[in-house]
Amino acid sequence: MRRIYFLVPNIEITHKIVEELQAEGIDDSDIHILAKRDTPLEGLPEAGITIKTDFLPAVERGVALGGTTGLLAGLIGLRLAGFAIAGGPLLGIIMAGATIGSMMSGLMGMNSGNTRLKRFEQAIEQGELLVLVDIPKERIETIKQLIIKHHPEAEFEGVESILPPSLP
Repeated sequence: MRRIYFLVPNIEITHKIVEELQAEGIDDSDIHILAKRDTPLEGLPEAGITIKTDFLPAVERGVALGGTTGLLAGLIGLRLAGFAIAGGPLLGIIMAGATIGSMMSGLMGMNSGNTRLKRFEQAIEQGELLVLVDIPKERIETIKQLIIKHHPEAEFEGVESILPPSLP
């Protein structure tokens, strides 16, 4: 899956683009709209917290850092307490470290904006809307051309690789 980005000058054009995307079979859960705070989206699919913030990247960093810390604590325990005593709890210490690290980092990430979207902040503050659409790689050009053809005022801003959606 890929995420494509479009800056759109106003809410009316954004509504038309979303309707066209829906007509192309793109689900609302794959469309994300970011707008200036206090801008009413009038039923448009608003971007969720995982897109607006650095929550998921922070959780990933926290798992790595917490797991590493847990591993070091477990190795120290092995060295000090001996193999027989500390060998069993080692996995528990690693898991606890990863869990605590991911929770703490995730909470910190929720308090910071998405660093990948920083380049759009000024345009959004000036009233433009950022439309993010998650689509299969093979549909990128078709969807891009559809939007640009019908809405030349929309600015295509790029493509980003994303993880595949989770299976139900």
